[in-house]
Amino acid sequence: MLADLIDLSSFEILFAVIVVFIAYALKGLSGFGSGLIAIPLLAFLFPLKFIVPVLGLLSYSGTIIQSVSLRKQAAWQELLPLLPFSLIGIIIALWLLVNVDADKLTLFLGVFVVVYSIYSLLPIAELQGSRYWSIVAGAFGGFIGALFGTGGPFYVIYLKLRRLDKGQFRATIAMIFLIDGGFRVIGYAGTGLYTQQVLLVVVILLPVLLLGLYAGHHLHVKINQQNFNKVINALLLCSGAVLIVKSL
Repeated sequence: MLADLIDLSSFEILFAVIVVFIAYALKGLSGFGSGLIAIPLLAFLFPLKFIVPVLGLLSYSGTIIQSVSLRKQAAWQELLPLLPFSLIGIIIALWLLVNVDADKLTLFLGVFVVVYSIYSLLPIAELQGSRYWSIVAGAFGGFIGALFGTGGPFYVIYLKLRRLDKGQFRATIAMIFLIDGGFRVIGYAGTGLYTQQVLLVVVILLPVLLLGLYAGHHLHVKINQQNFNKVINALLLCSGAVLIVKSL
């Protein structure tokens, strides 16, 4: 049976399918980061060194398609300063992912999700900053992205500081995910994290991802984006707190 081949129970497979479908349906509906939703939920059942490579490869398949069509609109002068620091963050994260105890990584994930949720719920005015912030954003984006598959918030904050228009912002963040994600996929492969089990789970979940995105894009639901994000962040806050308790 399939469950025996990938060494997972039927319940674990079903749970992963439901979480991935919901995460990508919400992304298709609102544009909200699927990794921030899926990773904390999947971490209740699976170790991070298993689910992060799975979600990394799943997300990258969609990123390639989106990035190719938007590459001409990208603000490369804002993107390029991020890359060296992103690579440094990714290298550090890969070492931790392979060498650090799973419970400590889960605790770190829970703390990150709680802190990010609180930050997102606060009424913070838009700011403006110089390209020197690329050092911080690149390092933390690469580090958190490779460790937890959720480095996007740091890149988003940086691009908001740079005050890009909507078209440039969308294209630039897509190109960042393409390059950063490529570094991560190569790193996961180089450290042996892409096992047969991981690749089989990716094959199983890829149609679920596509179905979730399709459902999200075609759901004709009127939502207030601000209120929707508040609900999502409140749920993330709760899941982060539970992960902290679980790891302790």
